[in-house]
Amino acid sequence: MRARDLAEPYPTIALDDQALDAARLLAERRLPGVLVVDGDGLPKAVLPASQLVRLLVPGYVLEDPSLAAVIDEAHADRMCAALEGLRVRECLPKDVPLPVLADADDTTVEVAALMASSRTPLVAVLERPRDRRTAGTPRLLGAITAANLLQHLLEAAR
Repeated sequence: MRARDLAEPYPTIALDDQALDAARLLAERRLPGVLVVDGDGLPKAVLPASQLVRLLVPGYVLEDPSLAAVIDEAHADRMCAALEGLRVRECLPKDVPLPVLADADDTTVEVAALMASSRTPLVAVLERPRDRRTAGTPRLLGAITAANLLQHLLEAAR
């Protein structure tokens, strides 16, 4: 089986979309992260839900977690206000790695090796133009999650 066969539609968000929209998408779909794409729809990063949660926590609490106990629930209910006006690109860590990319023709073992070596639970699958001599933009086919890959491997083992 090839990566194109394993790839499934996966939610994406653009670099210039609102951070609150990304948070809503992550929460509504209960995703561990969302694939961030550029203007051409190509993967540029993975925005983990944990990164957005980190942005909600006041800096002084990050420096001294014991201070979290003094924040009342009324303040906690307004924590998402910290995302207002922010763009997705502003939420990405400065040293955000590029997302792991698989070619549509990669085998299951190649995808598994990519996940294992990069320690990522999400691999974006790109279809590149067949004739590499001609100009053409790759196209995002979807993504393969570690859970879906494991499910495929377990079913194949039956």
